[in-house]
Amino acid sequence: MRWIETIWASLLATRFQPINASRRKARSRVETLHAVASIILIMSLSFIQQAKPQTSIILGSGLGNVADAFGIDAELPYADVPGLGNATVAGHAGRFVLATYEDKPLLIAQGRRHLYEGLSAHDVTKNVRFMHSLGVRRLIVTNAAGAICSTFSVGGLMLITDHLNLLGESPLIGAQFHDMSEAYSKAWQDRFHLAASALQVPLHEGVYAAVRGPQYETPAEIRMLRAMGADAVGMSTVPEVIQARALGMEVAGISMLTNWAAGLDAAPLNHAEVIRTGAQASFDLAALIKLAL
Repeated sequence: MRWIETIWASLLATRFQPINASRRKARSRVETLHAVASIILIMSLSFIQQAKPQTSIILGSGLGNVADAFGIDAELPYADVPGLGNATVAGHAGRFVLATYEDKPLLIAQGRRHLYEGLSAHDVTKNVRFMHSLGVRRLIVTNAAGAICSTFSVGGLMLITDHLNLLGESPLIGAQFHDMSEAYSKAWQDRFHLAASALQVPLHEGVYAAVRGPQYETPAEIRMLRAMGADAVGMSTVPEVIQARALGMEVAGISMLTNWAAGLDAAPLNHAEVIRTGAQASFDLAALIKLAL
C-alpha cells in the first residue's frame, strides 16, 4: 500500500481524523499504537483525488461485503460528495471505499441510487461521472437480479453479455449518439470466464433486463421478458453502463441471482431475501473479481 504512504502526510493536514480516534482519548501509548495499526480512514475529496484509482466496482443489493474481501483502507459517504446524495434503500451502505489490490488503489461504491427513488437516469449516474472525474477508466457493475433462464441456479452468478433498457429513459442528454454494440467488454468477459474456470465457480452468462420497479414483476411480465431474450431481471445497472460507455470506460457486469423471477417459484418475492442471498454469495463474487482484475 505504498500509494497510501505517499499521501498520508497530506491527510494529516486536513480536518479529517481516524474513525473513533477523535471520539476518545487513548489511555496509554500501547492503545494509541494499536488504534493507528488498525486504522480505517475517513477520506476527504482531496485524499481520493490523490489516490487516483483507475478501476472501480459498484456493488448492488446485499453485496456490500465484497469490499471487505479487498480490505478497507478508507471510506467516504456519498452524502459528503457534492451532488451525489445518500443511498436510501436497505442493503446499500451509501459510501465509497478505497481499497488496495496488487498495490494499486481500487475504488468501491457500496450501493447505488435507483430511478424508483424518484430520480432521473441522469441523477442515478452521478456516481459514474464522479468516478470518471477521478481518473477511473474501468468499471465493474454488480447487481442482485431475479433469474429467468431455467438453466440458471439461485445463488449463482451471471456474467452480463448485453442488456435490455426497459426503464423508459437514458442518462444521456442531448444528441449523444454513442455506439452500444459492445456495452460490456468482450475482453473482460473472457477474463471472467478464465477466472471462474480457475476457481471452479459456476458462471452463467446472459442478457440483463432493467425495469423501473419498485414493485417486482408479474408472472406475465416475466414471460414477456423471456420472449424478449432476457435471462435475468433487475432495477438498476443499465443507466450506469450507458453513462460509462459514453465516457469511454471499459465495463464488465455481473448479476448475483438472488431469487427466481415471479411465476418460476412458489415462494413470494421479498427484498430481505434478496439481501440475505446476496450476502451469502459475496465470497464467490469477490474471489472472481479479484482474479479477473
